[in-house]
This record gives sequence, C-alpha cells and structure tokens, in this order.
Amino acid sequence: MNTTTDAATAQDQLARLADLLAATRRDPLQLGRLCDHARQASALQTALPPRYAPVLLDVVDRLESSALFSEESCSFSQKDLLDSLQLWVDKARGVLLGG
Repeated sequence: MNTTTDAATAQDQLARLADLLAATRRDPLQLGRLCDHARQASALQTALPPRYAPVLLDVVDRLESSALFSEESCSFSQKDLLDSLQLWVDKARGVLLGG
C-alpha cells in the first residue's frame, strides 16, 4: 500500500470508530462492535505516533471490563471511559489532519 492509501484507510477507520462511539452512547449493546473495531483498526494505530495505540487498547480493555458490571462502579464508569475514548478520537483526528 502507498502512503496516501494508508492515510485514507486510517482516516476511514477513525471515522468508523467515531461513528461506533456515538452509536454506543445511544445503545450500550454496541460496545462489542466498538471494541472489536478499535482493536482491528491497524492502519489507524500505525498512522499515529506510537504512544496512541497502547492508550487506545487500554481504554478498550477497561470498556470491555465495564460491560461486566450492570451498574456504574467507581472503577469502571462506562460514561467516563466513553468520554476518554472521545478525547482519544479527537486527538487522533488532530494528528491525522496535521493539526
């Protein structure tokens, strides 16, 4: 693949991640799809600085753990974790767009 295609794929994966994040906020049953996509977004993870992938995967791990609890717990607040993922998406978008 060339660099232009890689960048477009990374942007597509980020856009899909943002869409799934919004869907998960509306319907928590979408969490599995969100986490699966985040883990499989290899072009996105490769296009960003190395520190981004471990942060993304950490948030995804914690989101998956939060699904084990039926109520919000102080350790696994799904809303806070989704907010953290939104912050990650916003920062990643800025990096990909050169800002």
